[in-house]
Amino acid sequence: MNLTRLAISVGDPNGIGIEVVLKAIARARPGLDLLFEPVLFGPAHVIQKQALDLGIKLACEVVDVSEPKHKRPFQFASGTIDARAGELAMRSVKMAAESCLGAQTDALVTAPISKEAIRLAGYSNPGHTEYLASITGAGCTIMMMVHGAFRVGLVTTHIPIAEVASHISIEGILSKMRTLDESLRIDFHISAPRIAVLGLNPHAGEAGTMGREEIEIIAPAMEAARAEGISTEGPFPADGFFGMRRQEECDAVLAIYHDQGLIPFKTMAFDTGVNFTAGLPIVRTSPDHGTAFDIAGTGKASSTSMERALALAIEVAGNRAAPRS
Repeated sequence: MNLTRLAISVGDPNGIGIEVVLKAIARARPGLDLLFEPVLFGPAHVIQKQALDLGIKLACEVVDVSEPKHKRPFQFASGTIDARAGELAMRSVKMAAESCLGAQTDALVTAPISKEAIRLAGYSNPGHTEYLASITGAGCTIMMMVHGAFRVGLVTTHIPIAEVASHISIEGILSKMRTLDESLRIDFHISAPRIAVLGLNPHAGEAGTMGREEIEIIAPAMEAARAEGISTEGPFPADGFFGMRRQEECDAVLAIYHDQGLIPFKTMAFDTGVNFTAGLPIVRTSPDHGTAFDIAGTGKASSTSMERALALAIEVAGNRAAPRS
């Protein structure tokens, strides 16, 4: 049996990333551990120390990302925001992604990073999605949350709510729909994907009385998508859509902004959802939670979402490698 080699970046070493990675590997569902070979990217001494503290035997490859220029090892301090921790987290992501690009590993799973810590370290990217797009040379990408057949993609991601309307355009939304449709076909083997699109404004603009973005931007983008053979419906009022469980009638929902899609998703699938980046040349998944600095170092973090992230990475890597019917 061919094992899927998973490159796992352990995230901010002061958060819960290393803990949930080690627990997920140790608690892999029966059979899952036979399907993958984990390769951890992070500060080796911190990984080893946390494995010892958790009583978990570290029986996998570890790629040390500690900078040789530093004479003293990084001293992790659970629950603190630190520039060097941010630097190590991003070095982990970069080196793990490069291993996928070079075909040394088959898919990337990323543990949570601290946006504040990476900013202190000098990074301008607001998150994994944007950073991975830049270092892999990807075009249009989509942040997608996945829980079984429940999938939510985002048109805009980590921007202030006051700037959302100015960041959407007909071509921009059309590009997102193209990427989403292609990912559903290739990564999830759905032969005829159905995509539901949400409106930006309350009641999807109420025929222009509460905003005209639906009329002037979203609907024309959807019309252009249909002309290309993409099956899409909407724009739907976001509140009623999820209230009536319309997400069960489609293969993916395309939300216009971050909280519009993630609040209902995390309400329904908190701790069990997975963050997947569509449109990358490599497979990338992540748990749907953050660094959880408030419980870092306590041993209380749940590894459920990380386990789901590992499983989805294996599934998508297999789908990309297998011919579609």
